[in-house]
Amino acid sequence: MQNSTLLDGDAVGAVAKLKKQRPDEGLVILGSGELVQSVMRRNLIDEYVLPSHPLVPGSGCRLFAEGVSAKLRLIDTFPTTTGW
Repeated sequence: MQNSTLLDGDAVGAVAKLKKQRPDEGLVILGSGELVQSVMRRNLIDEYVLPSHPLVPGSGCRLFAEGVSAKLRLIDTFPTTTGW
């Protein structure tokens, strides 16, 4: 896939290395809660984009697991398109 990088081995170490190599480029993690929690522990996430939905079925898994914390500051909001 264009503009994608496959990470081999230690994913958290690879993310840290990639951030140092490309400090002005944004990195995006999609669909991997376990990886997100791992890089959170190393303070490698600069910005979270958290969509909020009025209804989420099931129990799911927590983004901010026990022992993982982040200082968050709301920088923008987006209007809903569903009318909720």
